[in-house]
Amino acid sequence: MTTVNNPPADSPPDDSPPRVGGWTRFVTARPRLSLLAALVLTVLAVLAGSGVADKLGSGGWEDPGAESTYATEALEREFPDSQPNLILLVDSGRASVDDPAVAAEATRLAERLSGEKGVVGVGSYWGGKAPALRAEDGHEALIAARITGDEKTMGETLDRIAPSYRGTQGPLEVKIGGIVAVRHEMQTIIQEDLTRAEIIALPVTLVLLVMVFGSAVAALLPLGVGIVAILGTNAVLGALTEFTDVSIFAMNLTTALGLGLAIDYALFIVRRFREEVSGGADPTTAIGTTLRTAGRTVLFSALTVAVSLAAMLVFPQYFLRSFAYAGIAVVLLAAAAALILLPAALVLLGHRVDSLDVRRLFRRGRAKSTGPGTEGSTPNGPQNGTEGGTEDRTAWGRTATLVMRRAPFFALGTTAVLVLLGLPFLGVKFGTADDRQLPSSAESHVVQQHIRDGFPGTPGGGLEVIAEGRATQAEYAAYKERVAALPDVARVDGPLVKGDAAYFTVQPEGEAVDEAGQRLVGDLRATEAPFDTKVTGAAAVLVDSKKAIGDQLPLAAAFITVVTLLLVFLLTGSVLIPIQAVLLNALSLTAMFGAVVWVFQDGHLSGLLGFTSSGSIETTLPVLMFCVAFGLSMDYGVFLLSRIKEEYDHTGDHERSVRLGLQRTGGLITAAAVILAMVMVAIGTSRVTNTKMLGLGIALAVLMDAMVVRSLLVPAIMRLTGKATWWAPGPLRRFHQRFGLSEADPTPVKQPNPETNPDTDSERNAVGARG
Repeated sequence: MTTVNNPPADSPPDDSPPRVGGWTRFVTARPRLSLLAALVLTVLAVLAGSGVADKLGSGGWEDPGAESTYATEALEREFPDSQPNLILLVDSGRASVDDPAVAAEATRLAERLSGEKGVVGVGSYWGGKAPALRAEDGHEALIAARITGDEKTMGETLDRIAPSYRGTQGPLEVKIGGIVAVRHEMQTIIQEDLTRAEIIALPVTLVLLVMVFGSAVAALLPLGVGIVAILGTNAVLGALTEFTDVSIFAMNLTTALGLGLAIDYALFIVRRFREEVSGGADPTTAIGTTLRTAGRTVLFSALTVAVSLAAMLVFPQYFLRSFAYAGIAVVLLAAAAALILLPAALVLLGHRVDSLDVRRLFRRGRAKSTGPGTEGSTPNGPQNGTEGGTEDRTAWGRTATLVMRRAPFFALGTTAVLVLLGLPFLGVKFGTADDRQLPSSAESHVVQQHIRDGFPGTPGGGLEVIAEGRATQAEYAAYKERVAALPDVARVDGPLVKGDAAYFTVQPEGEAVDEAGQRLVGDLRATEAPFDTKVTGAAAVLVDSKKAIGDQLPLAAAFITVVTLLLVFLLTGSVLIPIQAVLLNALSLTAMFGAVVWVFQDGHLSGLLGFTSSGSIETTLPVLMFCVAFGLSMDYGVFLLSRIKEEYDHTGDHERSVRLGLQRTGGLITAAAVILAMVMVAIGTSRVTNTKMLGLGIALAVLMDAMVVRSLLVPAIMRLTGKATWWAPGPLRRFHQRFGLSEADPTPVKQPNPETNPDTDSERNAVGARG
């Protein structure tokens, strides 16, 4: 094996056999004990993580330090009637809602609801004849109330009272809606969909792994690593709920990343182990080489993904922070399982890792069997000769040769296509998550859609202003007149006064959260008043959420960029490659963002995919998708760059290194990407739109990155930059020589000459087999 950095010219070659390092001794000394300990910890994780979904929240899109959040909490405290979160849609059938029999039954229903424990502020159309609570056709009206408590308590109260009010009530038909019903139904559906996604993803993943490895035994190892990571992360999330709010949506990321990254890491580890064993190494020596080479790449990959996910911690919304908690935990656990448990299992299995090779039937009759994983490789010999460009005989070798021969065409053409696919994102409109996240058949969605379509104004969608400080009726009246004179105001209701506080309700002329509604928030906050005013409502929450994200976005982007640049520099020792990695990773995400707007905002394919477009994208989703997809792109980037770097350290031939690097990782990266994409598609079958968008969007990003950016754009750009790709100033070179790491054996040897040293070629081919 060769060193990462060239030794001094006078250094004598080290012909001693590879040493078993301390980490290898640690993970292989007692492999059965290691696996038993892992089994015990997994069982404890199952117990600790059981019922975690019931502890998770379904909100978290609001900035807890925003003005709208303060105003909402003040209204809940001082005027609970002003914040209804439970709506009963009362349908009187063919009769009018003003029919005496209908009115009597509806009044009894409202009175019964007001007597329920945990329910306050009950009001109805029949109690005050408010026009906004009566449908325009006269056959539907509303009863509004507020369920008190935290999310868990509100859900329990809803479960307790809903059966007594839902359905037929005398001459009335009642459906239940409101924010608390939307969130509770969303939580239930997400849990059901996640179970279904796991049922779909696990067998499909196993089949794909068998196709990649050939061996059913080898295929089961990545699944085991993934399951350990998922169960461990559920336990971590359960513990976090004792200290902070965690979103139910984070569980979807746990499943997807747990399986996807565990498979990536296990593919890399198992592939390298099989190469070493096929070359004649005993299992312990093979594991030592594997951990010194592929193990380092896995560690770097995990760090880059964790860095991307950690960037979400700078945002105040607990929805985003939850994904950071879940993502960091599952990435680190997947890497730990791949670097500790998997080596122990491989030591015990040894050559039996290739047992139950289902592809032997298809290989019968061949003159010489090929090793699993990549065309043209053999278990016990060179993959191909490396003299005279014979590596081009493989599909990936031919692809690399073609791309580099036409580098300007592929660089410009691929970039143009990616930019074109991303153009729809220029028309993005941000909004808030509402009932339209749910399937159209969901009861709470039906209720809210009836309100949108059949009731005057925007019931529950107006803006609310809480006024704090003692004031006279004349001062309240003067303020109300100033507000009513603002553009886009349909009417102003109030004030309702209680002690030194009062509140007004402002109904906008258009939709609750359209551009006019958001401008109205700014106008209200700028309106002079003799008392302190705070504005809330859907549009105000959206304005504050956009501001919070905009304020923290530069910090998050800088964090991802700087740490990624540092990590890739430590891997490659180059100044240019880290810059290329960041720019090309960002470019690889354009198709995802363009598709998100074209499909989920504009509504194309909504019938096929089964969702209702709200005409906007929830503000936190692009941030979440960027952090996850960028991290996964870096995952594949590290795999490719580490092999290119290893080849360059062997030969010093830039173009040949790029070609061999792609040849020996192209199949691996593509297989890993396809498997991860299948897991994300399984998540994308969710009936909740945000989860569907997350799963399908990231699946597209992963495939575009692996099959377009890594296969075409990266080799084309590296061909154009030539040997300057590896340049670094003297101080940075010395820094990398001391602290840098790469996928290569650290044993110092002289730089080999590929033209005169035949052992180098055979060794390099053994390293690259099945790559």
